[in-house]
Amino acid sequence: MNGLKNRGALFVLLLAFALIVAACSSSDSDDTTTTAAGDTTETTVAGDTTETTVAGETTTTAAGETTTTAGSMAGEGIKVGMAYDIGGRGDQSFNDSAAAGLDRAITDYGIEAQELEPTAGGENREENLRLLAESGFELIFAIGFAFGDGVAATAPDFPDATFGIIDSVVEEPNVASLVFAENEGSALVGAAAALKSQTGTIGFIGGVNIGLINKFEAGYRFGAEQINPDIEILVQYLTEPPDFSGFADPAKGKEAGIAMYDQGADVVYHAAGGSGGGLFEAAKETSETGDVKVWAIGVDSDQYMTAGDDVKEYILTSMLKRVDVAVYRTITDYVTSGQQSGVLVFDLSADGVGYSTSGGFVDDIKDQLEELRVKIVSGDLVVPETVG
Repeated sequence: MNGLKNRGALFVLLLAFALIVAACSSSDSDDTTTTAAGDTTETTVAGDTTETTVAGETTTTAAGETTTTAGSMAGEGIKVGMAYDIGGRGDQSFNDSAAAGLDRAITDYGIEAQELEPTAGGENREENLRLLAESGFELIFAIGFAFGDGVAATAPDFPDATFGIIDSVVEEPNVASLVFAENEGSALVGAAAALKSQTGTIGFIGGVNIGLINKFEAGYRFGAEQINPDIEILVQYLTEPPDFSGFADPAKGKEAGIAMYDQGADVVYHAAGGSGGGLFEAAKETSETGDVKVWAIGVDSDQYMTAGDDVKEYILTSMLKRVDVAVYRTITDYVTSGQQSGVLVFDLSADGVGYSTSGGFVDDIKDQLEELRVKIVSGDLVVPETVG
């Protein structure tokens, strides 16, 4: 009888031991990741600790204890304001490039952002800057040279804020001035125009006849003349200051483009903001009704990627002015270092300007364009900033 009891006790002990071994084996299993409906749940089981991550939140369970740590991003709590110039987000050019840099920073850093657009005539530029500053925005971008006076007047009143202005230099201790070598980028598309032209005549359309846009023309001329010293270049500015509507008038852009194509130009470059959409329409119309295909060259953004499908095949290339890079870099510096100031130049050597290859229309001349780019970066060629 005692032997039977001993054997029963031994059986119970063996069964308990087997259950413990099975449990330990289960606890040593590999990591498991499950994805469902856009959310990722990652569960790691190791020994006595279970760690689960869902949508940026980590929960750790160990020995009956649960601790939850919410995921955070470097820019959370930082407020960034953006005051666009005429045309605003959606101009498929200058403002959209700035918007792209802001969007990237929102994704990467989790910043809070607000965007304002001016009236059609831009009379309330300074008002928008002050509205953002008074609302507690710490980093405020002014997208365009026309904000120069407004930034100079507003920045001293809000010394704890940083203002980032595009295309102008404002010498205040809390202003970061972001400027570009538009002449260098324009030299590359000028060379492309000369290499692709079959008539020996090309064109340039400027939005407004001001010093900044003259830099585009000067570079375009220089680059074209490196390829063909005898090339003819037609030039038209859509408006004269103080009328800045030339940056947002596609009808005028189309009219100017058609006139140039009628005069024999087969490649036309615009530095006219939203008015450039009219040039693309002119290239399409002229090509479809004429005997030869003509080309348009975009500006600021890669306009092959933003223009309508019906005009893409007429956009030879675009001069890339990387406002997106300038905006993103300034936000990055602010997130990591705080208040910014001084002048930062974005040129060819810094990839601040360049040319697009979308569509493949310049693939056959890319070697020649790269050769010119290297000469400019090295200083062997100095691109002028003014015409004449």
